[in-house]
Amino acid sequence: MKGLPTINISGLKTDSNAHAKRIAAEIGQAGREIGFFRLSDHGIDRKLIEETYKAAAAVFARPDAEKRRYYIGDSTNHRGYVPFTEKGDYPDEVNRSYEAFDLGLDLPSDDLDYLAGNRLLGPNVWPESQEFKDIVSEYYHQISRLGRRVAACVELYLGLPKRAMTSKMDKPISQLRLLHYVRQQHTKDHKSVNMGAHTDYECLTLLHTRNKGLQVMASDDSWINVPVDPDVFVVNIGDMLEAWSNGILRSTPHRVLNLSPERYSLPYFVAANYHTVIEPFPQLVSDERPAQYTPFLAGEH
Repeated sequence: MKGLPTINISGLKTDSNAHAKRIAAEIGQAGREIGFFRLSDHGIDRKLIEETYKAAAAVFARPDAEKRRYYIGDSTNHRGYVPFTEKGDYPDEVNRSYEAFDLGLDLPSDDLDYLAGNRLLGPNVWPESQEFKDIVSEYYHQISRLGRRVAACVELYLGLPKRAMTSKMDKPISQLRLLHYVRQQHTKDHKSVNMGAHTDYECLTLLHTRNKGLQVMASDDSWINVPVDPDVFVVNIGDMLEAWSNGILRSTPHRVLNLSPERYSLPYFVAANYHTVIEPFPQLVSDERPAQYTPFLAGEH
């Protein structure tokens, strides 16, 4: 793998079917060959992105006792603050040191799915900052819209009926994660792993980052550094989409190294609705390519 392709998606702003097909073909090819690509001319204002970073940094700068008032373990629907002390499931996280703030589709407290006990839907946990809520809500709105546009391109590339996927994303369990990595002072090996090698559970991940450290596993099991460009989003295929596509698209392992003393990033995970059964679309199953994935429920996965 020489590097991640950069795909200009400005053509999606028009009604041109030819532009949409070209962009879908580029996205599909990258998803098939690498599982990662970058999006340029995506339409999200850099000013809003920078404001989101500042809002996240302000919350992470608060005293630990204050942040723990929003602790995700105390929430009823997996929202809120994830402290440095939480431990991941990745065995190579020898120098794990990051905190996060998780948000999702902000539903009212009387939402019927939430009242029924759904652990991934409902209201967000918000810090006492109207500015944080306003900025992050607007960012969530815009990045989720971009995610749906990319998903529609995937539908087109796979030859699926229109809205075959996106109709199952109208009340999604998609999450925005504000991430703050800090390289500990005792960490002498700056190429050590902070977030371990993993694939993402969801359909797509749209990531904005301003610091080096992200690596993607190539087909020969070597690690490729993802270049940093604040004008692009890094996108990767997740487990749900690999299964939906019957293995045509690849959910590729990736990790984060301790290359920077401090690193912020904004991953948004595009997912299906909680009760969606994820299994290969029938249009992608044939005698030559039988179904390769056992059906599973999106929310449980």
